[in-house]
Amino acid sequence: MENTVVSRVFGRLTKKESLDRYLDKDSLLEKSMDAKDLLLLGVGTVIGTGIFILPGTVAALYSGPGIVMSFVLAALVCATAAMCYAEFSSALPVAGSAYSYGNIVFGEFIGWVIGWALILEYMLSVAAVSTGWSAYLVSFLKGIGINVPKAITGSFDPAHGTYFNLFAILIVLAISLLLTQGVKTSTRINNVIVVAKIAIIILFVIVGMFYVKPSNWSPFAPYGSHGIMRGASLVFYAYLGFDCVSASAAEVKNPKKNMPIGIIGTLIICTLLYMAVAAVLTGMVSYTKLNVAAPVSFALQLVNQNWVAGIISIGALAGMFTMMLSMIYSSSRLIYSIGRDGLLPKGLGKINMKHQVPSHSLLTVTLVIAVMGGLVSLDRLTQLVNIGTLIAFTMMSLGVLPLRKRQDLENTGFKVPLYPYLPIISAGLCIWMLLQLPLDTWIVSGIWFAIGVVIYVTYGVRHSQLNQKA
Repeated sequence: MENTVVSRVFGRLTKKESLDRYLDKDSLLEKSMDAKDLLLLGVGTVIGTGIFILPGTVAALYSGPGIVMSFVLAALVCATAAMCYAEFSSALPVAGSAYSYGNIVFGEFIGWVIGWALILEYMLSVAAVSTGWSAYLVSFLKGIGINVPKAITGSFDPAHGTYFNLFAILIVLAISLLLTQGVKTSTRINNVIVVAKIAIIILFVIVGMFYVKPSNWSPFAPYGSHGIMRGASLVFYAYLGFDCVSASAAEVKNPKKNMPIGIIGTLIICTLLYMAVAAVLTGMVSYTKLNVAAPVSFALQLVNQNWVAGIISIGALAGMFTMMLSMIYSSSRLIYSIGRDGLLPKGLGKINMKHQVPSHSLLTVTLVIAVMGGLVSLDRLTQLVNIGTLIAFTMMSLGVLPLRKRQDLENTGFKVPLYPYLPIISAGLCIWMLLQLPLDTWIVSGIWFAIGVVIYVTYGVRHSQLNQKA
């Protein structure tokens, strides 16, 4: 009797979703994105303010000029996971990214766990960046003589004179309003800003090249190979976000061709940009002087190029804007997908037919992120972004194995090379990165996942589309 109950529960948890049902539901979304749009979406997510900060601080503390190799190594680790995502998005062109992929290849419960991890990644990322964007804007305004009252520049902390972060709330609301106008409109604006951001990065590289002193690159690895490896583990997180590209699969023209280009192309372009900035920066200034808050601006000021430093500030604001736009877009599609399956209220899975966007899920995501960014101090929570991402990476790497064995899921597009070794290596690398995270991160994330299991058991199981079909 007990065996029967256990097998029934196990069978329920591992019951798999139908690709055809997902394709049918997602057909209401507008297919308007091409490879160029995906590349700019990906670059907009991955290249944020980190490109103006990480190369300097990590070089000063860990890698020296060898930071260039740290970025290469980190990119190789990410590339293994990126190829697994590319195969999934080619075989399963549906909304929801790793959540939907997990539902189809592992079953509903594993899919829910992955989705719950991604909710953590997406929403915390945007909330944290919104506060950074606000701080940067307040500093920029102060530089031109406009002083913003302290009370509206931070999280709710009356003891320190702050009550809410007005600019963090306003930027989230503005981006969400833009996204309600449809994918075509938001994509066009995102593309323009990303191109401007790339142009600013290239401007720094070109101007900086004239001030490079090759002697600053020696010694190349002052902390040895261990320092380069340590640097790689730190800059690894600079690449997180390329998985957002896969969230758009249901809104892409010819996804079998364009999704792999978008995912893998994002990684290649971002690696080249990171390497170029790192090489020029460490060539302009000795790595020993780069442990400062804004190393790129610091280097430009040392060579009396203050006008470029000012433009870099604009580039930083643009970088954070496009990152938030991509992540809010992706999180709304994730919540839409979970609502589509009944694991969260079904209203979240509805499509606004005028603009062909999931407006209910977008509104929900906006309110949660605005409250978090405007009222909550996120300093100690941002490491949770890493754990949510790496869990999704691990499951997608392992998921390629059952995906290939499914005869009902035909994939004539991209496939991971060196199968099955590369997906297993990718999973191993992600698990290694997970083990580097501190204990308190695991404890807090454990609480988050416990809440997720309670929601699944008390609400999700009873309202699930799969349960209703059973």
